[in-house]
Amino acid sequence: MSSNGWDISTIRAPLMSTVIEESYALVVLDGAQAGLRCVFNGTVGSRLLVGKGPACDLRLEDPMVSRRHAVFEIGPKGVRLTDLESTNGTTINGVSIHEAYVRDGDRVRVAQTTLHLQRGEPKAVPLPKDIRFGRMLGASPVMRRLYPLCRRFAESELPVLIEGETGTGKEVLAEALHEASRRAKAPFVVFDCTAVPPNLMESTLFGHERGSFTGAFAPRKGVFEEAHGGTLFIDELGELDLPLQPKLLRALERGEVQRVGSNQWMRVDVRVIAATRRDLDREVQAGRFRDDLFFRLAVGRIELPPLRDRTGDVGLLACQFWQALGGSGVPMPEDLIQRFEDYRWPGNVRELRNAVARALALGETALAAENPPGKLDEPPRAPAGKGDLIEEILATELPLTRARERLVSEFERKYVERVLARHDGNVVRAAAASGIARRYFQILRARHTRG
Repeated sequence: MSSNGWDISTIRAPLMSTVIEESYALVVLDGAQAGLRCVFNGTVGSRLLVGKGPACDLRLEDPMVSRRHAVFEIGPKGVRLTDLESTNGTTINGVSIHEAYVRDGDRVRVAQTTLHLQRGEPKAVPLPKDIRFGRMLGASPVMRRLYPLCRRFAESELPVLIEGETGTGKEVLAEALHEASRRAKAPFVVFDCTAVPPNLMESTLFGHERGSFTGAFAPRKGVFEEAHGGTLFIDELGELDLPLQPKLLRALERGEVQRVGSNQWMRVDVRVIAATRRDLDREVQAGRFRDDLFFRLAVGRIELPPLRDRTGDVGLLACQFWQALGGSGVPMPEDLIQRFEDYRWPGNVRELRNAVARALALGETALAAENPPGKLDEPPRAPAGKGDLIEEILATELPLTRARERLVSEFERKYVERVLARHDGNVVRAAAASGIARRYFQILRARHTRG
């Protein structure tokens, strides 16, 4: 068992010491920039943005090229090229494309500029030995290559943009960056752009004075003021209303905020980390997100891979969740781990954790009902010992969905009570022991302590 609670013995395969890395180069073949060469390495998830905007890796002077024209991305199947809804389009060997794979030697035309993709010699590169960063856990090569970058960002004051699908752990990573920074003892404040009504977003961000709008009965601090000295995590940045984006940009550039209804500016010392599930390059090109705000926030950029691309991590994470959620007395069944590893997990790590929690709460009846032999399009459920609570709920003869919801709810309530008692009511330690973000733990706690 490691110092932060992760059991290293649950790693199911020897750790790779090296990985074969591809390298590619884009070469400009014509125009004033002929011969310009831009190299990008073969890390899965690495991207090269092409256009004439300041955030682009390959900046072209072609007046017909869009600010964000196209993006090359290295994936498990090769280099994928995506046109970002550009004005004048993208072609591969003369064929117009929206999204396609590019091969070595292909000629890509963006507007009036021709690019040539060249594949370099593959080489073996060493992998970092660490399998975690804070509470982010993963022994797969794609995760282990992220941790040194995470440490460098944690030591800096740069704004960081975390990208990834829903459930990949963006908030957990943001909190880990905060906890590894010099601001660790200061506040970590979350602003979720999907959880605040549009008419309250500005006052939630910047605060308001008494009487500034209907219902403003008292002055209130905004999240920038609450995070003073610490870190402000802006979740689902891509959902931020377009009219608010220049105000957020001004706050970031000036380090000052103005409450709604006030003429006074207040200095704030805040490090901003943002996260999004949207492709902001595409959102910028479509005019739904400001280029200058994106450029200001994406100084540091981390893309969390989906769980399906994290080879070997499903079993490791499942065993850790099994132990953390109360299954430490009984090992996780081997056949269940195998079924977990055979599933695609579209909901990523969050779905995996919820499946483990449900597996511990539900019995063999639920396993048989929800997972007929050979059915792999549903997340597998685990057999677990029957208890009085299960019998009580079965006796109510509720429909399956309602009975399952009641059982999971009761499990969550008891789990939250127990982990809080074990950590003397300390929410931060309890959330860390649970392997979930502090905010999600607080949501669970509030859900089960009402009234």
